[in-house]
Parts: sequence; C-alpha cells; structure tokens
Amino acid sequence: MNNENDRLAINTLRTLAMDAVEEAQSGHMGLPLGAAPMAYVLWKNHLNITPEQPDWFNRDRFILSAGHGSMLLYGLLHLTGFDVSIEDIRNFREIDSLTPGHPEYHHTEGVEATTGPLGQGLAMAVGKALAEKKLASQLNKDGRNICDYYTYALCGDGDLMEGVSHEAISLAGHLGLDKLIVLYDSNQSSLDEQLTASFSDDIQKKFEAVDWQYLYVDDGNDLEGIDEAITEAKKASKPTVIEVNTVIGYGLPDIAGSHNAHSDPVGPENVNLAKEALGWGFKDAFYVPDDAYKAFSSLKQRTSEKLTDWKEKVERLKTEDSQLYEKFERINNPPENYAVGHLMPVFKDIDKKISTRVASSQIMNAISDEIPELIGGSADLSKSTKTTINASTSITKNDFSGRNIYFGVREFGMAAIANGLALSHFVPFVSTYFTFSDYMKPAMRLSALMGLPVIYIFTHDSIAVGKDGPTHQPIEQLAALRSMPNMQVIRPADGNETAAAWEIALNSRKTPTALVLGRQDVKTIDLPPEEVRNGTKKGGYIVHSSSEPDGILIATGSEVELAIEAKAALYREGIHVNIVSIPSFDLFEKQSKEYKQSVLPKDVTKRLSIEMGSSYGWKTYVGDEGESLSVDSFGLSGEPGDVIKRFGFTVDNIVSRFKQL
Repeated sequence: MNNENDRLAINTLRTLAMDAVEEAQSGHMGLPLGAAPMAYVLWKNHLNITPEQPDWFNRDRFILSAGHGSMLLYGLLHLTGFDVSIEDIRNFREIDSLTPGHPEYHHTEGVEATTGPLGQGLAMAVGKALAEKKLASQLNKDGRNICDYYTYALCGDGDLMEGVSHEAISLAGHLGLDKLIVLYDSNQSSLDEQLTASFSDDIQKKFEAVDWQYLYVDDGNDLEGIDEAITEAKKASKPTVIEVNTVIGYGLPDIAGSHNAHSDPVGPENVNLAKEALGWGFKDAFYVPDDAYKAFSSLKQRTSEKLTDWKEKVERLKTEDSQLYEKFERINNPPENYAVGHLMPVFKDIDKKISTRVASSQIMNAISDEIPELIGGSADLSKSTKTTINASTSITKNDFSGRNIYFGVREFGMAAIANGLALSHFVPFVSTYFTFSDYMKPAMRLSALMGLPVIYIFTHDSIAVGKDGPTHQPIEQLAALRSMPNMQVIRPADGNETAAAWEIALNSRKTPTALVLGRQDVKTIDLPPEEVRNGTKKGGYIVHSSSEPDGILIATGSEVELAIEAKAALYREGIHVNIVSIPSFDLFEKQSKEYKQSVLPKDVTKRLSIEMGSSYGWKTYVGDEGESLSVDSFGLSGEPGDVIKRFGFTVDNIVSRFKQL
C-alpha cells in the first residue's frame, strides 16, 4: 500500500471534508483529516459492502460512532459508488440534503445507524455484533456460512468517555464478540481542550480488563501498519480495539493536532494552505480525480465476488435444506404484521386480580414461538419485570442459540444494544423499572428517530411501588415519554388491555413502544375482552357510560379500577359519570375527530383525570373546567396502600374532588 493512488484517495477524502465544511460554514473537518487513512484502509482492503445491494444480508457493518465526522463517511460512500453525489456533498448540512450534519439511518444510502450522541454508535455496534452471533447460530449449519460478517466501528476519545461505551464494551467482552472491531481515532484532543485536561485513561488496560484484544498503530498515516492490525484483529477470538495515533486536523496550518481543529470552518486561505501541505495539486473545490475512484476498485471487485459466492450458497441451501432456507427467508424478510391475537390469553375472570406485569409475561410467552425474532431481557431485573421467554435458554459466550439476554445492570447500554439488534433483523425487548427509563432515554430517542420497533417493558409504574420509596417511584416519566416524537406509550389497565398493547407494539414496525406496567394487582375490566382490546388499539374508549352523564372520570393503568369504584359511589349520591380509559395518548390522538368526540363529548365539561404521575399533559383531556388528580411531587416510602392513600387516590377523595367540580 501507500502508492500514489492510495495517497490521492485519502487526500480526496480530506479535501472533500474541508470543502464541505467551508461551504456549509459549519461542521467538523478535524476528524476526517486525521482519520481518513484508517478509514481508507478498512474500506479498500477489508470492508465487504456494495452499492449493488446496499442491504445485502451478509454485508459487513460500519458505524461511524464519532458521528460529528460525518463528512468522512459521506466521502467514502461517494467514492465507492453509493447514492451520494458531489452535489449532495456540496449541500452538506443543508435542509433535506442527503448529507445531514450527523449520519442518519434510512436517510442516506449506506448509513447503518443514526449517530452523533457520542458512545451510542459503539454500543449499537455491539448490538449488531451480537446479532451476527445469534444469526450465525441459527443459519450456519453443515459448513454453510450464510451469516458471516464483521461489525466495525470508528470512535473517538469522546465516545470512550461516555458511560454508555463502558457498559457496551463490558458486555461485548463478556460475550466474546470476536467479529467486533473498533478503530479508535486517538488524537489526544477534545472540543474544549487537549485531552490531558479531562481524560487520562489507559486504553490498553481498560479494554484488556474487559477481555478485549488491544492493538496499537503509532502513526495514523501508516497504511501498512493499519492494514496489518485489522488483519490481526480478524483472527482474534475476542473483540478488538485498534488504537491509531492520529493528528486531528492533519494538514491545517497552526492548529493541526490542537483542540482548535475539532470543528468549524478555517477560512479559504487556510484551506488552500492545508491542500498545499497535502500536496494537492487541484484548484477547484469538490474536485475528485478519476484515480481516487479507481483506488477503491479492489473493494468493488472483492465485494462483488463475495456477493456472487454468497448468493450461490443461498441457492444451494434452497435445494439442499428447504427447512433451513425457510428459516433464512423468515429472518431476511420478516412479516410486516404479526397475526398473534388468537394466541394471546384472554382474561375473563373479573374477580381474579392480576398485575399487568404478570399478564405481560403470560402474553409474551404465549406468542414467543410464533415470533422467533423476538429476543431480549432486562437490566438484571427479569425475575421482577417478568421478562423471560420460558421456553428458551439464555445467550452465553459459548452458546448463542438462546433468546434471553442477561444485560446486567447496564440500562443505557442495554437500550443502545437493542437498537443494534433492531437494525439487524430482530424485534428486541428490554426491561427495567419505569423510574430507570431515565437512564435509557437517549437510546430510546434514537429508537424513535430511526423508527426502530424496540419494545420497552417498564414495570413498577407508579407510587404504588411503596416501600422502595421516591427513588423508585416514577412521577414525571410518563409525561416525558409521551412528549417524545414517534414513541408509542401504552399504560394498560388490565390483562386484556395489556394483550392489545403487545399486539400494537409487535405491529408497529417503524415505531418503538413503551409498555408501562404495574406491580400492583388489578381486576379485569367487566367488558367483553374483544371490546377492551379494540378500545385499547384506539388509544382510549368508554369503559362505563351513563345515558346523561354529569361528567367524566378519565384514568389509565390501575387507576381505571379506582375510577370504576368511584363511579359507583357517585351514583349512590345521584351523580352520573362516564369512565374513560386512555392507555395511550398518541394512539388516541391518531383517531378521527368524530371518534374522540364520542369518547370525550365536548359538552361534558366536568372531567377529572386520575393517574399516579405528573399532571403534565392532562389539560388536553380535562379541559378548562376539569382537574387532575395526580402526583406533582416526589413519592414517599411506606406501605403501598398508605402511600396511595396519602396522595389522595381513594374513592372518597375522588368523590369529593368531582363534587367540587
């Protein structure tokens, strides 16, 4: 390596980054200038991807975890023939362009994940590497390697400072994900200052402590050294990190190697000086020499041959093992809709109390055989959140055939890894106590942004947690998740609402779902189960109606039972109310104006919402003349019943509050 064409291609990546940042008058050229050589070696000599078939099942996965260096990725995609044109690069960071400020999944061809919030790309790479192991355990029989790809991530110092990266690399080492290779752009710089101001971790000791292989390349421009390190990494029996010593902003006058080179344009004069320092002999901005395209010819030839060979393997599998081929087809092309309603338990005994977390467990196990791509676990709470697939084993370092994952106490890492699984042919579920959703919110936000069907199972949904006290009693979490775009939030009131919630979650293929479940036992709503399920799918429905209601009690979760009891007490005083369950605000808002009007008639203005959480957001449904019985302070430690009573969630208080209306 290191011939004239190699240098030309690398400098093309560098100059495109400089020109794009200058044109946009914002962006990050520091990382592309320093990391271009390692990225070039990876893509030219090792990465198996092809614009012929960008979503090829057995392609290697490349994630730019340091997503601020997006111009490096866009340059690579352009030079290798993906649908990123020079005009797209000219429009870097412009609205509706294919080259947004940070890489976005499903927006730009060849982008494997939305990255930018540091650390999460690395964690999603762990999820993708875990997916490869799981898929290989299912498909690679009798010497047929239908699934045999590597996951590569390029990260920077900032990624390794973020806590989520520690969670993810720890689990990756524990599980021995040997097809995970991380290129670490070690440029001794962060945005504020040189790295010594905030970070002095011994990277080698850190990674070796969690059972990774550590390799080091002293010179970020040493193409042979980088190539040898990647080759060695591919032979390892554990994940590998390759620390490459680079110069941030390589070539920039005065600021190369300094934190000042991290971001922002440097001005035309400095760009010209940098190009001169690189030996760039072309005057026009955004210029790409033909030989720069030719330099990637080995990638095109290698991947074209591998794609052809892989397709032949699949064709042979079709004739030689039809059962395994059907399994492959199911994985590669999962159904758009899961018709599982008939498999779900039906809850009919209105006198038998059961918590929604227990109902959820029964439902999940009833449908698990029908949905083999359903996979997941909890952050060390599966016995409490009831999120174990009973008919399956757990994934271990030596056996990836199971479907249960022990994530350990790694909530953020768990959610980000689940995103990687969702990007890799699986329908993942993850679980913890609802209050700990705060640890997971950044990854949940990326689930919603990418439109990934991750199922978040949150239990211990309210102050009814009781003795664990305010640290474990969620208050503001419901309102926070309800405010997130494209995040479906469902808080069911009984087993039948929970069954509908699961069906909704499984068939929301471009939306993550948060199932907010209770530990406290609740009665089954005294309505035909199908009526309850249909009402839940609409987000809200009338549980009990009066011919001429004086008002409406609106509730979610376990509080629906309380509202029903309060209705009976109000009736004894000659006051008639409707009971409305609204398990999902977002689903209810998607219904027609006529339907919403039928559930919440605008001429019935005396309304009281009942929910053991923040009142934020309820004004939409109670209106100007209504009120909310809610919790707008932190909780208390005590017997659940005593805590609930202290906050006023009693029949007597509901009757009193409604009469005041």
